[in-house]
Amino acid sequence: MNSPDGGEVEIRAAAGRRLILTGVLVNILLAVAKFAGGVLGNSSALIADAIESALDIFSSGMMWAALKVAARPPDASHPYGHGKVESLAAVAGALVLLGAGASLAAHSAGEILNSFSSPPTEASLPKAFTLGVLMLAILLKEGLYRLFVHRGKAIDSAALLADAWHHRSDAITSLAALIGISIALAGGPSWAPADDWAALFSCGIILFNGGRMLRGSLGEILDEQMPDALIDQVLDQVRSVEGVTSVEKCRVRKSGLTRIADLHVRVAGGSSVREGHEVAHIVKNRLLASSLNISDVTVHIEPERD
Repeated sequence: MNSPDGGEVEIRAAAGRRLILTGVLVNILLAVAKFAGGVLGNSSALIADAIESALDIFSSGMMWAALKVAARPPDASHPYGHGKVESLAAVAGALVLLGAGASLAAHSAGEILNSFSSPPTEASLPKAFTLGVLMLAILLKEGLYRLFVHRGKAIDSAALLADAWHHRSDAITSLAALIGISIALAGGPSWAPADDWAALFSCGIILFNGGRMLRGSLGEILDEQMPDALIDQVLDQVRSVEGVTSVEKCRVRKSGLTRIADLHVRVAGGSSVREGHEVAHIVKNRLLASSLNISDVTVHIEPERD
């Protein structure tokens, strides 16, 4: 695969935006179905789940806009392109996920405390049909999660991966609600708080995943070094160039849907300026033409030490 030019990046970003729009449509349908089911089925857990689906719509819209901006080519004001916008959106998405998890945890804890002072009655139990709504939501959201992860990794998009975890968190909260409602229906009024205990457990998972996603997105913004496995691939490409005696420094950072590399390459001490310049060009062209998704390379030539 050749170096990703502006057209290729736009194609990949457009594919990501189309996928996000699919997720938005599914979230709209699920939010309406969950809210209606929660009101008619007497399930506060399902209403809370509907609120999270509505938050996902907002988050997905933000990711869609970020991919649109991130695909813009470099200009005079942004010579490295606009890829960092995608990482910023992923940070914002992680914060939304953390906020939703904390809010749902506080709600669930409050409901559990209320159950001690006001024991639930038969009338407070949710209706059985809410289980069908939740099972449908789990299947759709888990399917979206797997699809987003697959495409996000294929185009190396932090925004898509962040949106994927929103779908997974929604599936987790729906599963918790399904388990809680099932226990409440089977055990009667005395087991009604099981719904809130299950939701509280799922919030812990959501907060953990949100924190992990936030760390990865912040790493991209702060130009964190790429994993050792990728650095080794870059070094293999560079060392295979005739005239390169060793590599002093190799720094690779992520910028949106592509990567940028900075290298200090050593050549024989007696090499002329022209020869060193030619080696630098070969190194750069080889990396741009590789399958490593590198869009820009800076090569600094150093003479080999005697």
